[in-house]
Amino acid sequence: MKTVAWTSAIALTIAMATPVIPAQPAFAAQAIAHYRIDPASHIGFHVEQVSGGAINGSIPVASGHFEINAQDLAHSSVTIELSPGGVATGQPRIDAFLRSNAVFDTQTYPAITFTSTNVVPTGPKSATITGALTARGKSRPETFQAAFSKENGNRMSFHVTGDIPRLPYGMGVGVPIYSNVVSFDMQLEGVRE
Repeated sequence: MKTVAWTSAIALTIAMATPVIPAQPAFAAQAIAHYRIDPASHIGFHVEQVSGGAINGSIPVASGHFEINAQDLAHSSVTIELSPGGVATGQPRIDAFLRSNAVFDTQTYPAITFTSTNVVPTGPKSATITGALTARGKSRPETFQAAFSKENGNRMSFHVTGDIPRLPYGMGVGVPIYSNVVSFDMQLEGVRE
């Protein structure tokens, strides 16, 4: 009985003397860090075609920023503005068509915007981001998956993916020959402010 009590006392003393090391945040950034989105970020898109072909291209970033709350990722946010007038598929005829009033109507609507409203962590360095996407004057909630890619000094990058329907934004031309779904694959580069 004395041996058990003595062993328990030693274990309790060791436990009390051992320092508690707090869990480290997933990101090395301070509690809250602000980043502007580098225009060099890549916003790629893909639209399937029934015959097996596809339209692949990119849309340039006009501006944007994200805020990372390393202590509580759910309180992070992102806002981004894209410039569809600079859409590039490598095919001038398709680029002109996408800029026309049949698709983006860039003369009337020169920007596509996304503002997050909800961030749900799905892992230590990933999250589901929901927000308001506005294109051709129409706004609706859309969801993207974001995964931390790397951090280097004052730069941080994320790989972001998501599938967005075209019809609700008045861009349904060509459906069903071309898919209603636009798949986005983005590499967002942030520069610390």
